[in-house]
Amino acid sequence: MTPKLSYTIWFTQRTGSTLLCQALESTGIAGVPREWFNCKPDLLTTFHKSNHSELQEYLYKLGSTPNEVFAINHSFHEPHFSQLTETLRKFPACSPEETRRAAIWEQVFPNHRHIFMTRRNKVRLAVSWWRAIQSEEWHLSTVEPRKPADLSNAYSFDAINHLYNECSMREAGIQEFLAEGGITPLNIFYEDFIQNYEQTVRVILDYLDLDSRSVMIASPALTKLADAVSEEWAQRFREERQDGWQNRGW
Repeated sequence: MTPKLSYTIWFTQRTGSTLLCQALESTGIAGVPREWFNCKPDLLTTFHKSNHSELQEYLYKLGSTPNEVFAINHSFHEPHFSQLTETLRKFPACSPEETRRAAIWEQVFPNHRHIFMTRRNKVRLAVSWWRAIQSEEWHLSTVEPRKPADLSNAYSFDAINHLYNECSMREAGIQEFLAEGGITPLNIFYEDFIQNYEQTVRVILDYLDLDSRSVMIASPALTKLADAVSEEWAQRFREERQDGWQNRGW
């Protein structure tokens, strides 16, 4: 089965993409947007398939809803993305002569739309990322209890600063990929999404030319992880990152 419509949610860590994907999946009409490629780029081995034709059909089945809409949630980083692109070039849906990255992606995943998930406040993104690494708590279901974690000595300026830079470079990589293909994505901002959960999902369904009015959207499946520790780290990093600056941004 070849999808009639496909789309990718491009994201960096801690932008709310998992919550968004669960909401879209709950509609039953917007594909199954999961991190299908969050694995080694040797997809034949990962998915235990003997050839790229079998692999292509298997992926279409994994990521599609019965209405033949296929979806991916993908975080850009190198060299993984270049290696993944070379694998996709071997799919039957792709012309073997094609070398342009965006063209390869869109040939393999037909009638493609692109959604860019980002977070305006990169300091809070980096803090959230480091906190998740330290606590090993990446997501929390609304029905799960909070895991106890001693974070009293877990703050690290160097680590948060690295993640602050890394998320910026990853987003630059996504933007470069989109620009190469002349692609204008639908931009979704974390800060807006968490305030307008259902409205954001319906905006995306409209963008995909799917029924946004009558479809039921499940309540948020995840709860917010940021707490007093997150706020303390954000304010501390803000001060240390701008130490000695004459003109401060925050």
